[in-house]
Amino acid sequence: MTILKNSDEIENLKAGGRILAGVLAELKKSVRPGVKAKTLDALAEKLIIKAKATPAFKGYQGFPASLCVSVNSEVVHGLPGNKVFKSGDLVGLDCGVKYRGLFTDAAITMGVGQLSPKAKKLTSVAREAFFQAAKIIKPGVTTGDIGNAIQVFVEANGYNVVRALVGHGVGRQVHEEPKLPNYGTPGTGMKLPVGVVLAIEPMVVEGHYQVVTAKDNWTVITADSGLAAHYEHTVLVTENGCEIITKL
Repeated sequence: MTILKNSDEIENLKAGGRILAGVLAELKKSVRPGVKAKTLDALAEKLIIKAKATPAFKGYQGFPASLCVSVNSEVVHGLPGNKVFKSGDLVGLDCGVKYRGLFTDAAITMGVGQLSPKAKKLTSVAREAFFQAAKIIKPGVTTGDIGNAIQVFVEANGYNVVRALVGHGVGRQVHEEPKLPNYGTPGTGMKLPVGVVLAIEPMVVEGHYQVVTAKDNWTVITADSGLAAHYEHTVLVTENGCEIITKL
């Protein structure tokens, strides 16, 4: 579990977060009908290296790309490959950066061309679920408090949170303790200390929360083929709340 108290480390983490936010902002501009997912992966890698950082995901546990690209019923960990975007698609872009020894992680879900009303609402709920969690984060809040805030908001809007996958600590490794489920009971789990770095990432589905792994052994998809949306930021717990390090 990464806990940052040194001001230089905190500044390096923030610098890495700015790099990652800039990469995702550029990638958003390229999401349009007819574009291949592998084109975005190549662009992400180019931008990260240009910023003198390292793609965090490429080679991690054998993952072959710098960017996860998940479309429609794909929840997370989508291999970019030859997927071609078409109007109406939901596209999740999940990227990580290593800069001066520290890792940041962020994801957005966006539409291609004209989105259906239900797809628009799903992406909006996933994004707002993150901010529902962020606004309660402060020292002493538990992981169960965070998960409950996400779950209650998502379910009140008629959706479900994926339970087989969780948010996590981040900082000196891509994935660290504590685990951060997107559901939970208030007051349970680990109490957050000042300086801990977290990746908060609501994964929201329109149907049942059950997921399966595709034949490529990476892409996680909804078992009922329903739409999914993923929204994530790296946050640093401060004395007065939290700071979103990867904010676009």
